[in-house]
Amino acid sequence: MSLLWPGEERAGDLFSEAAYLAAMVRVEEAWLAATVSSGIAPEEAGTPLAGLVSDDDVPGLAEGSEAGGNPVIGLVKLLRGRLDGEPARWLHKGLTSQDVVDTALVLCLRDVLDRVEEELAAQAGSLIGLARDHRATVMSGRTLSQHAVPITFGLKASTWLSGLTDAAEALRRARISLPAQIGGAAGTLAAVVGLARLRGVTDPVGAARTAAATTAATLELAPRTPWHTTRAPLTAAADALVAAADIWGRIATDITLLTRPEIGELAEPAGEGRGGSSTMPHKSNPVLSVLIRRHALAAPPLAATLHAAAASYVDERPDGAWHAEWETLATLARRSVVAASQTTELLAGLRVDVARMRATAEAAGADLLAEQRSLTGFVGGDVLAGTDAASSLDDYLGAADALIDSTISRARDTWDHLV
Repeated sequence: MSLLWPGEERAGDLFSEAAYLAAMVRVEEAWLAATVSSGIAPEEAGTPLAGLVSDDDVPGLAEGSEAGGNPVIGLVKLLRGRLDGEPARWLHKGLTSQDVVDTALVLCLRDVLDRVEEELAAQAGSLIGLARDHRATVMSGRTLSQHAVPITFGLKASTWLSGLTDAAEALRRARISLPAQIGGAAGTLAAVVGLARLRGVTDPVGAARTAAATTAATLELAPRTPWHTTRAPLTAAADALVAAADIWGRIATDITLLTRPEIGELAEPAGEGRGGSSTMPHKSNPVLSVLIRRHALAAPPLAATLHAAAASYVDERPDGAWHAEWETLATLARRSVVAASQTTELLAGLRVDVARMRATAEAAGADLLAEQRSLTGFVGGDVLAGTDAASSLDDYLGAADALIDSTISRARDTWDHLV
């Protein structure tokens, strides 16, 4: 929970410090098992590690991490102190701190991307329903804040849906390519190759690469050559999360506008105590939309920090740029889950005032049909649609129905369980 970021509890344990600690232990355990199975470490070195640490270890490891600049050094010391014999000797051999830090980041990030994908699917389901149910709900189309031409709320919902589909596709591309990081001190796997050679393994290089691939497979991550100083896996995931924030912000901005009392075409879902004011009892603030917009405004600079860090990497391992990524990525990830959850709730309970939309459009009928009249004057002949403003609004909707159908069809291709 956070007093400074309301709703933060919606992220639960995702990418929390406890979750990150557990992920680091998973990496160490997977690597230890892989060195055993590839013949680099002796059979007796293999052992489960998960039960050796708990959430209670987080404060001590966090406090001690300043001395070495990262939490892995303290974690390895802690684990070795709780192990005996060959497991203690072989733990972490062949790895470097960045291998563990990066792979644990990826594991936590993957869980976040999976959660956000689930939320996007739920949001798409709500928007398909809104687009279908309101394909004939006429409202004022507005451009540069002014009345433009008539549209339907179904078309507006389908436009939101198109943005969600774009975000989901970007998210999936980033998710499927998330890799393990196994490179050793300078990305050469020298230590593990050397260990294999000293242990008499016939093909030391092959054994080292097998151990790296096996670790990735155990963790269900993509195998990849070391990426210590090429950070595209993280920046691509961050960019995908920002793409989701963009469309959530766009939806929330529309809703914030249309819930204004003088417009009143939409309303957020009601909730106990939600949207109240400390001093003005009449108010019903669109608080979900406000908090979603907050994330949409704050997310891009976090991704920009990751890009700036990626551009600042030097040598074979970085000094400072790498360290700037960890908290930045965790913050972006957790806030993305919060905004995703809020958007899901917002769309599932969104209230549409069909009569108010119609009344506003009819009141602005002369302006909304100005383009139609100009076309009639340009081409000549009879008026293009009905004779009164009310019926003409329904007649001047262009290809709205077909566009709605195409957008829904694309969304269903993306989420094949949606109906």
